[in-house]
Amino acid sequence: MALEASSRMTEQETDSIDAAGTRKPGAGPTKLSAGLYILATPIGNAGDITLRGLELLRAADVIACEDTRVTSKLLAIHGVSAAGRLTAYHDHNGDRVRPQLLAKIAEGAAVALVSDAGTPLVSDPGYKLARAAIEAGHAVVPLPGPSAVLAALAVAGLPSDRFLFAGFLDAKSAARRADLRGLGAVQATLVFFESGPRLPASLADMAAVLGPRPAVVARELTKRFETVLRGTLPDLAARFAEGEEARGEIVVVVGPPDADAPADAVDLDALLLEALKSAPLKEAVAQVTAATGLPRKTVYAAALKLKGDG
Repeated sequence: MALEASSRMTEQETDSIDAAGTRKPGAGPTKLSAGLYILATPIGNAGDITLRGLELLRAADVIACEDTRVTSKLLAIHGVSAAGRLTAYHDHNGDRVRPQLLAKIAEGAAVALVSDAGTPLVSDPGYKLARAAIEAGHAVVPLPGPSAVLAALAVAGLPSDRFLFAGFLDAKSAARRADLRGLGAVQATLVFFESGPRLPASLADMAAVLGPRPAVVARELTKRFETVLRGTLPDLAARFAEGEEARGEIVVVVGPPDADAPADAVDLDALLLEALKSAPLKEAVAQVTAATGLPRKTVYAAALKLKGDG
């Protein structure tokens, strides 16, 4: 039933838009059916909003957003009047506001859900609202658009046929390394979000656990000071440890493990020495085994030799 409702809404919603995506002359205000509309907003450049997205922002009865100030600025740039339709919806008030939004949909309202930047439900509380709307039998309609994950993959030059978005890693090094060990054997490109202050330490932990994989640090994508830095994880970790600027919105893309790499292509001793700085022997061996894909016996023997026990 929800799928059928979504299809009807999409047709009704676009009745006033011609095949080129522009508004038909003389078309009246778009009337949206009740439901939750999940709208991707620009990750930097305000011009990246879609035509369909602007139409939704003009017509929605309610616009639920992370920060009303950020969304107000976007609306003002595109000449869209908020007209008292903005409602803050974020981690801190979600439990209280979510039932209110669901009640409005039940009464026939079209609720647009936007994040401060990018696609809602990616590292934000939107998924709880979408899940609750589905459980209540309401239609949920996607309006795709900008995504920092896909933008970073597009410029990384790393395999994109299979990737895993891992969001933000833990702020503490020990927990962060544990997370990375769990991801080390995944045969896919890894994508992370990170903050500027934590980036140097995160890159150092990635280099220690994942080894010399190719990686990209993409900063301020689509903005004026967009920067894309490429290298191996140890190279990038050293660059930021030496004072490379780490400000703004950051995406880190890490290439998959090279299952076909010969053992001598891996600096096993360097990886073990780095791992042994913060972990006991068995844990260091586990980290390096996961990062390199080498047999555990090979890694363990090398570790014993470094420790002087082999």
